[in-house]
Amino acid sequence: MVQRVATVAFEGIEARAVDVQVQVAPGLPAFAIVGLPDKAVSEAKERVRAALIASGLALPARRITVNLAPADLPKEGSHYDLPIALGLMAAIGAIPHDALAGFTVLGELGLDGSIAAVAGVLPAAIAANGRGDGLICPAACGPEAAWASPEIEIVAAQSLIQLANHFKGTQVLSRPQPKVREANGSLLDLADIKGQEAAKRALEVAAAGGHNLLMVGPPGAGKSMLAARLPSILPPLSPTELLEVSMIASVAGEIEGGALTNTRPFRAPHHSASMPALVGGGLRARPGEISLAHHGVLFLDEFAEFAPQTLDSLRQPLETGEVAISRANHRITYPARSMLIAAMNPCRCGRASDPGFTCRRGPNARCAAEYQAKLSGPLLDRIDLHIEVPAVTASDLILPPPSEGSREVAARVARARDIQAERYAARGLDGVRTNAQASGPVLEEVARVEGSALTLLHDAADAMQLSARGYHRVLRVARTLADLDGADKVGRIHLAEALSYRALADDIRRAA
Repeated sequence: MVQRVATVAFEGIEARAVDVQVQVAPGLPAFAIVGLPDKAVSEAKERVRAALIASGLALPARRITVNLAPADLPKEGSHYDLPIALGLMAAIGAIPHDALAGFTVLGELGLDGSIAAVAGVLPAAIAANGRGDGLICPAACGPEAAWASPEIEIVAAQSLIQLANHFKGTQVLSRPQPKVREANGSLLDLADIKGQEAAKRALEVAAAGGHNLLMVGPPGAGKSMLAARLPSILPPLSPTELLEVSMIASVAGEIEGGALTNTRPFRAPHHSASMPALVGGGLRARPGEISLAHHGVLFLDEFAEFAPQTLDSLRQPLETGEVAISRANHRITYPARSMLIAAMNPCRCGRASDPGFTCRRGPNARCAAEYQAKLSGPLLDRIDLHIEVPAVTASDLILPPPSEGSREVAARVARARDIQAERYAARGLDGVRTNAQASGPVLEEVARVEGSALTLLHDAADAMQLSARGYHRVLRVARTLADLDGADKVGRIHLAEALSYRALADDIRRAA
């Protein structure tokens, strides 16, 4: 007789159904796992054997075969331990044979019979709910699984003994409740920054429309401080966005204690990060930093110090909002709709823009051009806002704190985002919530430009040699500026400010 247990295999954030088939047959004692298992799955037999012994059960002296079907789908991870163990327990009569019917099972076993947390419980719960199944998972992941649906049956246990007692009716486990992770302390506030009013304005525009931003300035000017305070002016995640972000975090194993959070992600990798670390990949094709920052912020400090090939790998995700990782035997797609916030010095010494400073490497302009030439033109073309962040003077530092902080700016950003969400929802564009996500044809329809402003746009596009992408990105920023002002049409003042944010990129391109 073959005992069957349902579990899942992960392809990106998608959970594919896997049938664990356990057979205990006469023959020489052996324990074999087949069905394209990786090293972690192959080692499951030793963890299962030890866990069963610790729970007071012994494997029969017979031939045990475990097949993971479909056999041509690669099986990776340690979450196959629990379905294999429960299949064996049902096969030897330790639990009822039909106890596992209608359940999807995943979890890692300890040698003492405990059930440890695993990655991917939320996508597995959503997939199980879609098939009308319940879920058996580790107790640490129960609150995470409970977010899938209020109707799904969830059994979250700490050990094999608890599960056995639950199925026998001697210890009924209650359904876990969804848990929300509280923010650690108060968010940083824009009121902490003295001066840099132009940079704060650019940060507000980027937050309102979901635009990419590049800040160029000397060391100590406050670029990192500005970026760190961006989450304080962003609106909370919507329910749909929360689900998408949490599924990626779940697959990456970054949900702590099963608690979700509606705070937008903020990822700040070091400039030594590799290409797979940034865009995803590796042996198991894990999500990269740009996917973990989905619906949030990807902050790249020391932008020019990243490897040029690594930075250029961001070009496609920034345009399409997703990352496609192709391997010889499979292809995985991760969402990657994030805001890119980059900061860099004007040159290697960082003082090329200081008045009266002369670089020893040569003229300041040449030194800055050589340093900034590490950034490719197509990558810079995908960044909507380019600003200079000058050094803060002593007179700025002795001033009292500004009266306007993150709360006031966040209110304006929220109003602008509500306007955008209503605009695109009225056109039936469910996947578009900000101006940065709008395609070219949709943008030309919603960014109605007044007559005099249209002439300015055409003249500036010719003078600045804007590409088609650059032209549409100027329109996007202008539309966001109009939304911040509550205007129906894009005026000349909105286009002028939007074009000013492209001037620095034009200077970098000419210098290079």
